[in-house]
Amino acid sequence: MFLWEGVTEFVAVAETDSFTAASKRLGISTAQVSRQISALENRLSTKLFYRTTRKVSLTEEGTVYYRHCRQIMDGLEEAERAISNLRDTPQGIVKLTAPVTYGEKYIMPLISNFMLSYPEVEVVVDLTNRQVDLIEGGYDLAIRLGKLSSSTMMAKRLTNRTQFVCAAPEYLEKYGVPHSLSELRHHNCLVGNHDYWRFQEAGKEKSVRVCGTLVCNSGYGLLDATLKGIGLVQLPDYYVDEELKAGNLISVLDNYQEPKEGIWALYPHNRHLSPKVRMLVDYLAEQLPQALTRLIPQPR
Repeated sequence: MFLWEGVTEFVAVAETDSFTAASKRLGISTAQVSRQISALENRLSTKLFYRTTRKVSLTEEGTVYYRHCRQIMDGLEEAERAISNLRDTPQGIVKLTAPVTYGEKYIMPLISNFMLSYPEVEVVVDLTNRQVDLIEGGYDLAIRLGKLSSSTMMAKRLTNRTQFVCAAPEYLEKYGVPHSLSELRHHNCLVGNHDYWRFQEAGKEKSVRVCGTLVCNSGYGLLDATLKGIGLVQLPDYYVDEELKAGNLISVLDNYQEPKEGIWALYPHNRHLSPKVRMLVDYLAEQLPQALTRLIPQPR
């Protein structure tokens, strides 16, 4: 900082040939400009200007010094323009992680569209159902589904998801349609990562333990078995939306359906959100609800 003192004033005087004009350009007093130039000359042990009552002009040493200082000033201005351009046109690498199925179906198509709009952005995507450590893995962003555990991460809600309990028409014709949560114990409930399903009853959250002839940690595996009439399943909308719309599945127990859960963008709390990441998050928040609205049917 000490080396920079007086340089701005020196360049202003060199370009205006006047201490008074330089002070007006910089918005400071003429006396302050004069003090800074004198201090600079003392530090350099060099006379930078010839001063007369009528004119201020550069010495030979001042001319050489000005050329170097001008290059530095130009570099700073270019740096500011580069930052400004980054705000307007995102560029560089974004590293993000998202769940496999949701990432494949919804996030990746939007990432591709974003890259078409901003070709200077490079994206590294890790689709995994593991809860990776953003800081340790060097991730700029994570897409998370459902309820968030307490975290030091910042979170922005992008859109929502809905859990459906559904079955094939053939199954319901054979075993009947459940109308209450207590009836689930009489049905073959296909189980995923948890042996309970979540509902809302009388305005309160309720978990119901379920069991059946199939336990599978793949949503599509459970969906296939459900479509074949093996049992009931509880899955998020992005697994079953198209099948519900086509009538291949029927939604049941809609009166007990949980409120919509969030789809979230998470990013480190202590990391400044760069323009490229901020614009990507804003883009996902704008586009995801539209993508889901086009596909998800209304509950029966």
